[in-house]
Amino acid sequence: MTDTEMLKKITGESDEELLSLLLQMAEDKVLSLTNRTKMIYPLKPAVRDWAVIAYNRLGMQGEASRSEGGISSAFVEVPKDIQDAICRYRLGRVSGHAYEKKPDEELPPEEAASIEG
Repeated sequence: MTDTEMLKKITGESDEELLSLLLQMAEDKVLSLTNRTKMIYPLKPAVRDWAVIAYNRLGMQGEASRSEGGISSAFVEVPKDIQDAICRYRLGRVSGHAYEKKPDEELPPEEAASIEG
């Protein structure tokens, strides 16, 4: 199942163009925060989660909190679980350059096991 299909199931949204755009924007943010140039498999769930959050926040861009009818909501820029996943795979910079790991990190675990064995 593709990421777009997963988002369709989770959100109930049928506009694939919108979902693809949200996924791309989430991926760009994750890559930026991790100092990476390529997406690796372990970060895919964080991208999907961030895209779902972005979908749920459509129409509320720029708001830090909201009160309506006695109900107050506060928004966090990056939820803790996504932030933890991103920090785990963040690359440090040495002399202005971030060194990325081997390409095998990009494969899903089941594919990596079939290559190794």
